[in-house]
Amino acid sequence: MTQAPVSTDATPDDKLWAALAYVFTPLVPIILLLMEDKKNRPFIKAHNMQALVWGVLFYLIVTVSSFFLIGLCIWPIGVIVQLYWAYQAYQGKIFDIPLITGLVKGQGWA
Repeated sequence: MTQAPVSTDATPDDKLWAALAYVFTPLVPIILLLMEDKKNRPFIKAHNMQALVWGVLFYLIVTVSSFFLIGLCIWPIGVIVQLYWAYQAYQGKIFDIPLITGLVKGQGWA
């Protein structure tokens, strides 16, 4: 995970919404997509789509692997990682999540 320098155009409100997108994924990212004034902000858009893709993939993997009891081990690790990303977003940093950021940028979502 590479980190870019602190974004200068992110307002405190942008940072809060970006952090909430990671903590309450995929619910908050979906809500942000419905908010016209928020979804076009560059800082929120970059974090929101990463959080949405991460949330959908993570909970899908945990649900499928829970049939084999592996999901019970994976889930706490994923939540800790989400909280770390939320902290980084709240600090105003834009970072890459391996595989997910490439997918999001490749599709033009961020």
